Amino acid sequence: MKKRAKFSLIGAALGAMMALPAAAQETVSAVVIDGYPDRALWVKEFSNFFIPEVDRRLAESGAYKMNWQENYGGSIVKPKGVLEGVQLGLGDIGIVTTIFHSSKLPSQGISGSTPFVASDARAVAKAVDEIAREYPAMQNEFAAQNQVYLATGVVLDTYQVFCSAEVSSVADLEGRKIAGAGLNLRYLEGIKDAAGVRGGLTDFYNMVQTGLVDCAMLWPEAAKTFKIAEVAPYMLRADLGAVNSKTVTVNADYWAKLPDDVKDVLKAVAIDYRDHVAGIAMDRAAASRDAYVAAGGTIVELSDEDRAAWANAMPNVAQEWATTLNDNGEAGTDMLAAYLGKLEAAGYTGVRDWTAE
Repeated sequence: MKKRAKFSLIGAALGAMMALPAAAQETVSAVVIDGYPDRALWVKEFSNFFIPEVDRRLAESGAYKMNWQENYGGSIVKPKGVLEGVQLGLGDIGIVTTIFHSSKLPSQGISGSTPFVASDARAVAKAVDEIAREYPAMQNEFAAQNQVYLATGVVLDTYQVFCSAEVSSVADLEGRKIAGAGLNLRYLEGIKDAAGVRGGLTDFYNMVQTGLVDCAMLWPEAAKTFKIAEVAPYMLRADLGAVNSKTVTVNADYWAKLPDDVKDVLKAVAIDYRDHVAGIAMDRAAASRDAYVAAGGTIVELSDEDRAAWANAMPNVAQEWATTLNDNGEAGTDMLAAYLGKLEAAGYTGVRDWTAE
């Protein structure tokens, strides 16, 4: 009798345990914003890579799942408005185009201030992101905008110059109006009578078509996506270099409320997204140049002598960048040397030594 009663008690206990509900899975909502359309490489891959990868990793533990709300192409903010949008909480997560905010995010100009060094999105993305983790400047700047830095994005293999009329040398750019965004407008200061005109990627087609500018600085993958060959059928292959222009950030108030497990996954996937997008940019570079030619474009190689002459005719924007950071209490000079050292270790040495005053 005692034995039978004991088994009955064990059975009842097991039954009660089996009847207990499983731990509830918590849903975390996230509003993602970018002003660029979903056909832009970095936006498309945020949808196709970043979000599914976060979902996959969270599913492994089963404690949390995301409710994503994606808003692109100006539905909440324009391309230049992502930084402010995330700051104000219009979006929880954003892809900030940093070249529009040189005064608020000066340290983000590190690669844009060192042209003619590396035409490799992967190497530049890794080097800039490592600098962001080794020095506090970049994270401090985003913190001042009520944001948490996750990772740097490089979506272009190298800037080139696309023109409506034939070009074959730097001399052919003299006296021309050339569109650019952010720091790359400084590259034109070494070219006689060239005038830089500020614009955004989505504006360049119309700017060239209407004659507002003669040329635009962008990269082949973007030229293919935005059909630039139709209005600018001549590409001067100057290999100005890859530039970090995208940073994934999170609203600081939103971040503070996130579970640690979700934070850890977002941080890890952001780094993988960094490498994923840079890898695609490089994989598409050659194909995009071929597509530009197939669409009627002509590519002209700028000579090594012309590249060196252009670089040496420019003001030393790298030293100016470092001085700005130094004056802000950050280690600008050390950051510049460390960044170029990382690129050199990866096999890239510029045609000009930007550390020399």
